[in-house]
Amino acid sequence: MKTTKIISTLIILAIITPFFTSCSDDKGCTDPVALNFDKKADKDDGSCIYPTPPLPASNEASVAFDLDHFFNGVGVSTANFNQLIFTNDFGNNLSISKLRYLISNFKFHRGHPYYDTITVNEFKLIDLSVPGSNIPLLTAKIPKGEYEGLSFTIGFTTANNISNFYPTLNAATWNWPDALGGGYHYMQLEGQFVNSSSATVNYAYHYGTAREITATNDTIFHPNFGTANLSNNAYIVTADEVAFHLKVNLDEWFKNPNTWDLNQFSTLLMPNFQAQQMMQQNSATVFQLDHVH
Repeated sequence: MKTTKIISTLIILAIITPFFTSCSDDKGCTDPVALNFDKKADKDDGSCIYPTPPLPASNEASVAFDLDHFFNGVGVSTANFNQLIFTNDFGNNLSISKLRYLISNFKFHRGHPYYDTITVNEFKLIDLSVPGSNIPLLTAKIPKGEYEGLSFTIGFTTANNISNFYPTLNAATWNWPDALGGGYHYMQLEGQFVNSSSATVNYAYHYGTAREITATNDTIFHPNFGTANLSNNAYIVTADEVAFHLKVNLDEWFKNPNTWDLNQFSTLLMPNFQAQQMMQQNSATVFQLDHVH
């Protein structure tokens, strides 16, 4: 009889215990990270509310170039245009009345830990007669971090040098004649110089695609663009805006590696294959990275 009572009691307890246990559960948010964490809750009911994470700081920087122009250490600006105050390595006394050039295809060479290249396929036409033209701003941004150098094209690469393709360059009368290969100029430097007869005459140093007429009278168009390779200049980009200060040493276009005599090469240089080759060779050392900030 006692055994039967004990068994009955155990059965009743087994039935009612879960009922009371379930009734005693406190439901709520059990995640301590949540804003509404309930330390009394025994069972998570999916009501946790989490703080909104802050927006990540931008990991990119806008890029501008600040271009300062010199001729053998003498600053060049519209303020000293048309003055015979410059002397090239050959000894030609000359002035500058126009300076326009195009740079494009900017490459930012990253260091640790990426060791890759960020390419910004844009172009900028620099014209000293246009205020602010010497401080061009790129549209695209670059990632922040450590960099090992910078390079860009002087003129256009073959893929980008397409005749009449760019409205802004067409409007600037920047086209290169189709008979000489088409596309666009790379550089225009004009002024006057004192020739070997002591007369003051004009020169027009125009640089672009080089047309070669071979001994068999075939025509070959050489892309002839230059490259400014400033890859030995390490810098770190941390700010949202970064400015690359470049020195543009115009005298280098007259001396390195080819010493330039304006008595020999002064006008009608666009169809002159030898002159165009010399311009391309002399372009490599024109640009110098001064500092980055």
